[in-house]
Amino acid sequence: MDPWKTGNLTSHAPPVLAPRGALAFIGTPLTTEACPPAHVPMNPPTSLRRQFASDNYSGICPEAWQAMEEANHGHSRSYGDDPWTTRASDLLRDLFETDCEVFFVFNGTSANSLSLASCCQSYHSILCHELAHVETDECGAPEYFSNGTKILTLPGANGKILPEAIARTVQKRTDIHFPKPRALSLTQATELGTVYSPDELGVLQEQTARFSLKTHMDGARFANAVASLGVAPAEITWKRGVDVLCFGGTKNGMAIGETVLFFNRPMAAEFEYRCKQAGQLASKMRFLSAPWVGLLKDGAWLRHARHANAMAALLEQRLTDIPGIRILFPRQANAVFAELPQPLLAAMHQRGWIFYTFIGAGGCRFMCGWDTQPDDVEALAADLRSLSGS
Repeated sequence: MDPWKTGNLTSHAPPVLAPRGALAFIGTPLTTEACPPAHVPMNPPTSLRRQFASDNYSGICPEAWQAMEEANHGHSRSYGDDPWTTRASDLLRDLFETDCEVFFVFNGTSANSLSLASCCQSYHSILCHELAHVETDECGAPEYFSNGTKILTLPGANGKILPEAIARTVQKRTDIHFPKPRALSLTQATELGTVYSPDELGVLQEQTARFSLKTHMDGARFANAVASLGVAPAEITWKRGVDVLCFGGTKNGMAIGETVLFFNRPMAAEFEYRCKQAGQLASKMRFLSAPWVGLLKDGAWLRHARHANAMAALLEQRLTDIPGIRILFPRQANAVFAELPQPLLAAMHQRGWIFYTFIGAGGCRFMCGWDTQPDDVEALAADLRSLSGS
């Protein structure tokens, strides 16, 4: 989840040409005039160095790549009626220690939007944090796919919803003229790089039970949350009242694909029709499900998440030692949020570093991925240190 990809970005690099509809790199304005021919060399002479803008920048991890290669041999039945999809589904059920319903979709927006639509009717509302991806970065898709369900935002420090905010919002109005609250959407890990502990989720569960709310969890970085907390996935999902989880694979080493896990099985009724109607039923489903087999069969999903978190911890340590840089939020997963002086921020962009900026002047997000290396962290820190004059 990249809630600040459209943030207030400062550019100090010359314009570049890009295909119409493409997004420019952070710090580089997009120019659509005089677009070059569509031909792009398949093997460019240089590749982008590992950056800290997003864990979406990374390539495919070896385990996912190998599984896709194995799935590419011969023919297999389509639309999910293949052995790879069956095995991936079984591995997910084993991981979560429950007989959940499993669906594979292309991306996080569809996973979130379609699963939330299964929670609600059009006259309902969804409660979420004011910085939640479903509110800020999904182009109204949750409302669209639920035929008009309204999103109501809640406050909370460090990206976490306050339990009392749930009660206050639900009880604020109960008349027929107001969209009836029906679902709570949580993000784990949050958009600010923090995680909900099992105890915190338990308190929220008390509120959802009190007000008969369904609980949806946006888990684009769920693996990083599990790695941070050191708990079994079940302990922060269905055992804490989560009805449906969108489990992210793309940010943890896959090329494409998320899973939607319904722990509340009746809620999954006819979900396959929602997927089909929304263009999320892959004909060659094995290429969405096989990478999950590669990640799950020997624990690569958790190793990669632990590594990304460790790189973020190293980066936080290095940034803390540089005068003039202030850490903005507790680092609990694979992201570090820091405030940089504007001259330093501009100089880093000028030197070619790409990262997102937000929260007014100077706020930056540095995201580590499965392939971030200690040398990458040290190189970033070294440039920050030298350009800050320390």
